Amino acid sequence: MTKKIIYQALPRIWGHGRFSDWDAATFKYLDTLGVDYIWYTGIPRHATGKDFVKGDPGSPYAVTDWYDVNPYLADDPARRMEEFDALVARTHAAGFKVLIDYIPNHVAPDYAGAIRRHDWCDGDWTDTRKNDWSAPETRAEMLRILRFWASRGVDGFRCDMVELVPPEALTALISAVKADYPDLLFVAEVYLKENYRRYLDEVGFDLLYDKSGLYDTLRAVCCSGATARGITWNWQWLGDLQSRVLNFLENHDEQRLASPEFLGDARKGLAPLACSLLFNTAPFMLYFGQEVGEDAREGAAGRTSIFNWCDPACLHDLYRSLHGPGRLRRPETALLKRYRELLKHARRPAFTAGGTWDLTYCNESAPGYDPDRHFAFVRYDAREAWLVACNFSDSPATMRLALPPELRAAAPAALPEQVTATVPPFDATILQLR
Repeated sequence: MTKKIIYQALPRIWGHGRFSDWDAATFKYLDTLGVDYIWYTGIPRHATGKDFVKGDPGSPYAVTDWYDVNPYLADDPARRMEEFDALVARTHAAGFKVLIDYIPNHVAPDYAGAIRRHDWCDGDWTDTRKNDWSAPETRAEMLRILRFWASRGVDGFRCDMVELVPPEALTALISAVKADYPDLLFVAEVYLKENYRRYLDEVGFDLLYDKSGLYDTLRAVCCSGATARGITWNWQWLGDLQSRVLNFLENHDEQRLASPEFLGDARKGLAPLACSLLFNTAPFMLYFGQEVGEDAREGAAGRTSIFNWCDPACLHDLYRSLHGPGRLRRPETALLKRYRELLKHARRPAFTAGGTWDLTYCNESAPGYDPDRHFAFVRYDAREAWLVACNFSDSPATMRLALPPELRAAAPAALPEQVTATVPPFDATILQLR
């Protein structure tokens, strides 16, 4: 068993924006990060060149043909489905699995398929029209669409805004598809915490975003001065759902860590990274360029655009460093090194499937430990134990942490009664205890 690592990327702004840019050099790099799944965002053909389209070339979430791929992604647009099939084959040969988007709530206004639609959209998604799930033809067509992509080797789907679709329809859909493709991974974008268990236990999703839980908690700790005790509260709330949520710090909807609208400096993201990646057994998702400090300065409001052609600086540097000529700048290289270190820890059995012991409750008054700005925990299994100490403050910290008798009794080998960890500002320190 391993902790799943998902790498989200928008192919149209990687390299030259073609399927062929996902090559041996790219896959070798992703292997160094321990990636398991590549979520290729923006594969099904979306609307472009129409008056309702947002930006140029437009949003990947306004699909105009569910049985086609975007011609601009192919070296030879006339052979684009062959090129997509080759991408899937290359990805599998390199040892990765393929995720693509599944968007059940809406399609583009010019969609010409068998899905029945309402003549309105949700919110400000004016480049879409709401699907009518009361229509039998819509449900039948949605099942055909998933089977179509699964038959081409797709290993799973990131399912967009599922709370806007009747849950009973999704239950039937997932059950039917998994009858033929039992290993498909279904990842749900769910926002209401009170819906988490329903979408996992009843609807049948394998994973769902913990956006309203750990992501929002860590953002509040980093940006709003909220107490780090919130991490404990979210962990306790999740309970047995720990391994079935997907942790992340960036995706196409959220602001980049390094953007001026979030942390303003990628190095300040190391403490939340260590916590999100290592605190529980949950899978983790990286957004391409996050690991080299992409700050989306060319975009709007701290986000890498999903509507327009763009050339984010750190992504540009990363691609050129892998394909030449070019190299990463020193800050990018240093950050990537730290990401690789933390991702390597995530692959250790103690972090993948071991126990978690939150140390805050027994260190409220420990020397050097501020439970509002620091967070420490132990991950352990039958063979080893590790301390992770996170510092969300702008000052270095030396923490003298007590390891309670209950933890020392639970661990198979002897642990010390106390351990000292020195942690730089906005960073994390990981110490092996045995």
